[in-house]
Formats: sequence, C-alpha cells, structure tokens
Amino acid sequence: MSNTDLVVGFYTRAFNDGDPEGAAADALGTTYTQHNPEAQDGPEAFIGYTHWLRGKFPDLRLDIKRTVEQGDLVVTHSNLHLTPGDRGMAVADFWRVEDGRIVEHWDVVQEVPEEPANQNTMF
Repeated sequence: MSNTDLVVGFYTRAFNDGDPEGAAADALGTTYTQHNPEAQDGPEAFIGYTHWLRGKFPDLRLDIKRTVEQGDLVVTHSNLHLTPGDRGMAVADFWRVEDGRIVEHWDVVQEVPEEPANQNTMF
C-alpha cells in the first residue's frame, strides 16, 4: 500500500464513514504528533476530536480533491463540508508517514468565500 492510499483510506474512514477508532487502529502510529493548535497529540486525542467534530456536525463530509506524495509526506487538498449544501472550507493537510503508519499532521484551513475575487475556484 502506498503512503497516499494509507492516508486517503484513513481520512475517509475517520470522517466520512464515522469510524475514527478503526481508522486510528489501522493507520496511526503509537505516537501521533498534531500541529493543529485545536487538537491534542496521540491516537486517542484524534478519536476524541473526530467524535467531537462529528457530534457538532453529524452530516460532515470530506471531499478529497487531490493528493501529492513526496517521500514520507502526503498532502491532501480537500473541501470539508460541515453541513449539506454549504460552500465548505478548503483544507490542505500534510501527513508524515513512518514505517507504514501516520505519525504527524499539519493543516491549513480556509473558508470558501461567497463572492471570490476571481472565477478560478479553490479546487
């Protein structure tokens, strides 16, 4: 399995399928360093954060638009919808993989504006 397949499977299973426990068990390392300032380190914290987010937004949907893999890093560029029909948020996630397990995560999140200055879309 490629690093990209690992990350996409993990992210999809945790958020779209609502199975962060299974996703974490299959993909996260025993250590998981989180660089999102709103989330704590560790697989258990990831599971808790995902349940909290899905609890607030039960219809949450993540649409991965593209991926880039370079060495031990995988980048996903996604449209995260918190509620059906919203414009969503553009999310760039950076995942570091070590020995077939995800061990580190960074993200950058930007609201999709109602009236953009151009017609190029964010995706």
